[in-house]
Amino acid sequence: MATLDHELRQYEARTRKSKQAHDRAVKTIPLGVGSNYRFYEPYPLFVARAQGGHLWDLDGNEYIDFNMCFGALMAGHCHPAVQRAITDRMSKGTMYGMPHELEAELAEEITKRFPAMEMVRFGNGGADVTLYCVRLARAHTGRERIIKIEGGYHGGHDAVAISMKPSKEAAGDPKFPNSVPTGKGIPASTLQNTIAAPFNDLDALAKIFDRHKGQIAGLITEPILMNLGIVMPDQGYLAGVHKLCANHGAVFILDEVKTGCKLAYGGACEYYGLKPDLVCLAKSIGGGVSLAAFGGRRDIMQNIADGKVFHAGTYNMNPLVLAAGLATMREVLTHEVYPRLQKLNQMLLDGYNEQIKKTGLDAYMAGAGTNGAIMFSSKPVKNYRDWLNVDASLWRHYWFAMVNRGVLCQPYWWDEQWTLCVAHTEQDIRKHVDTFAEIAPGLAVAQKSGLYAGVQAAGH
Repeated sequence: MATLDHELRQYEARTRKSKQAHDRAVKTIPLGVGSNYRFYEPYPLFVARAQGGHLWDLDGNEYIDFNMCFGALMAGHCHPAVQRAITDRMSKGTMYGMPHELEAELAEEITKRFPAMEMVRFGNGGADVTLYCVRLARAHTGRERIIKIEGGYHGGHDAVAISMKPSKEAAGDPKFPNSVPTGKGIPASTLQNTIAAPFNDLDALAKIFDRHKGQIAGLITEPILMNLGIVMPDQGYLAGVHKLCANHGAVFILDEVKTGCKLAYGGACEYYGLKPDLVCLAKSIGGGVSLAAFGGRRDIMQNIADGKVFHAGTYNMNPLVLAAGLATMREVLTHEVYPRLQKLNQMLLDGYNEQIKKTGLDAYMAGAGTNGAIMFSSKPVKNYRDWLNVDASLWRHYWFAMVNRGVLCQPYWWDEQWTLCVAHTEQDIRKHVDTFAEIAPGLAVAQKSGLYAGVQAAGH
């Protein structure tokens, strides 16, 4: 049986140039990477190039890419329509710092696709737009406190960099979680103004609202927790959250950075029949460039027009990015692509389920839209506290074994998930399933023998 140690030795043997690149980078870049999530032991893969649904590392190893830049590339790498749109704009100027017609064109496309977004502003990434939605909620209500779901991720700014991955001891009562900072540098006043709440527990949420009656400006949540693999909302949960927000005069902020345009044509709003007060979009809407958007009810967005809320950014709405976004919306992520991708995703989920059943692995599959993940848990994960029981060491064995066989099955970390792109084919899916079938028996043996029992995998 190939153990995790064996897979790690194989990884190091086939990716020597990635190690050399990392050794160089770490001298001038903290951790040797541009985002903490990109670092893992012993060192991360360094990419040389990518095309469609595949990428190649510095050693020339080819991978079928289901990482897709943490879900930002449903369009795939180097989609011709996106490339063409960017190239066509290059000769007309890359930035103006002044208005241009593409702004209204893309805003109109988004409001058609997401009817809850009656007005739209743009940013450069998910953290940008969640920050401004929180600010809008506070300005609109005249209150300071927000509720954030424990285990959820909404970017790195102070208001939401709380209770992302707290230890069980620090997190406290599952019904009334402590607000735990992600790291140092977050003021105590911020902790007081961000209230953590459990996912999939409307009774607990109602009590938290009552405990802070008249103080909550808004609640921000992902529709599906995708910072914990894939944790689906219980039936009626999201509608119940919206109702509680409305009853308490709080703004319901739906963070669709990961689900927007990936869960369905109109994202989670369409998939679950929701009309939140504010919506955050980023990642796949740009087709491979840094594009984000936020918007919602006209009366809330009017706070920007009235000068009550300040929003600005030199790089916001630059023509290259907006051209890419328009091409992605109009030519790539069209109504027609969703049935095919959902069929491929189901094919992948079914393939995994067959091997789980055949080998007796204590795991289950979770998936929706173009996303999926294997959850090494004995019972379905419903919230952050359940997720703490996921077998992280067995997951590492799985990930390195898949990568060593040419399948980048998802981003590194057991709180991530795969993303299918428009360039993926049935052949890619069969290769993914066949590779999992090759390693699943060894995973089952390792699990049943308790090979990794008591081993603590390094978190992030």
